[in-house]
Order: sequence, then C-alpha cells, then structure tokens
Amino acid sequence: MEFAPDIPRWRQVAEIIRRRIADGTYAPRSRVPSVVQLTSEFGIANATAHKVLRALREEGLTYTEPGLGSFVAKRPAEDGDASE
Repeated sequence: MEFAPDIPRWRQVAEIIRRRIADGTYAPRSRVPSVVQLTSEFGIANATAHKVLRALREEGLTYTEPGLGSFVAKRPAEDGDASE
C-alpha cells in the first residue's frame, strides 16, 4: 500500500478501517483487525497499529474486550431500535 506523505500513516489506516465499518465490511460486534493483522496488511509498526485502534476506540467506533480483541461498536440507531 502506498501512503500519502503529508498525512500520518495512523490517520490513513484509521480512515480505511472507518470506511470498512461504515460500508459494513466490519459489522457491529464483529472483530476488527488486530495489531498483528494491521502491521501485516498495511506494513506499519506495532506502535502505529496501536494508535489506529486507540483512535477508533476513542471515537466510539470500536470497543476492546481484554484478551479477546477489538470489536465494532453498535451503531447509535441500533441502541434505540424499536423493533427489538
């Protein structure tokens, strides 16, 4: 993968994962790539991958289950879904 030189890599990778969440590639409650998977897929350092996952978590897009990994958070519309 080729990165834009003027944008930090972690931001670019986070944007890719955001798009995958938005388009349903990663559905709510499904696992997002681990640090190892991110480093392998994007050729980034472990610290960069951790920064990606932290940013997504801080944005409320993902949550982390210790020992299990990071998962896509439920979308706001799902919380108040009247059909449940």
